[in-house]
Amino acid sequence: MSVPMSVPMLRPLALAAFMATAGLAALPAAAQTAATISADGTLLSISTRAEASRAPDIASISAGVVTQAADGNTAMRQNAEQMTRVLAAIKAAGIPDKDVQTSGIHLNPQYQYADNQPPKITGYQASNSVSLKVRDLSRLGKALDALAAQGANQINGPFFGIDDPEPLYARARLDALKQAQARADTYAKALGLKVRRIVSINEGSGDGIRPVPMLAMAKMADAESTPVAIGETSVSVNLDVAFELGTALGPSTH
Repeated sequence: MSVPMSVPMLRPLALAAFMATAGLAALPAAAQTAATISADGTLLSISTRAEASRAPDIASISAGVVTQAADGNTAMRQNAEQMTRVLAAIKAAGIPDKDVQTSGIHLNPQYQYADNQPPKITGYQASNSVSLKVRDLSRLGKALDALAAQGANQINGPFFGIDDPEPLYARARLDALKQAQARADTYAKALGLKVRRIVSINEGSGDGIRPVPMLAMAKMADAESTPVAIGETSVSVNLDVAFELGTALGPSTH
């Protein structure tokens, strides 16, 4: 990295230690050329990460029915009768058809194994499962109870999320960019330079939507229903921002 003669020179080891402590990545000369900066400019690359969180507004659940019988036809018929009640309970809970989707129907023989004997079919197991979304989280506990009461003997979830996460991502992006700008100002000041402009911004993949542990239990509308801790959900954004530093603000400054 070249620094104009009018700027006090830092010893190479001291400068390297300063960069390492602050998390600075100094780009090689080839990368500086590719970034198209001024001849007297210095390219600074900074990586930042920011998170934003809020209470979730949607929950996903998988619910199913498993039945067993001596023959496959009986197992499927019993399963269909039980699953019909489960679907009716889902509808009664106010969950619209667009938020309910069959995720799997299976019929499998059940075997008995013995030494030196071929496997023997002892019956059949039928299963039918659906995935559903609950948008009124205050009724989540009652919905789970209704599923179990009407015959659902396999329930997985809930998995909390945000129906429209873009505003939350926007908050995280803004925080990450502010972090990068603050670090660039720190480096420029330490080197006796100024931040001329942002050369490039690259957004990397974050961790997606993930739950944030909460100490308090969410208060549900019905104290007798299954208690559910809603907590918060967060998103993260990783940014790689390249800045041009120089002795003065040039004509290309934004």
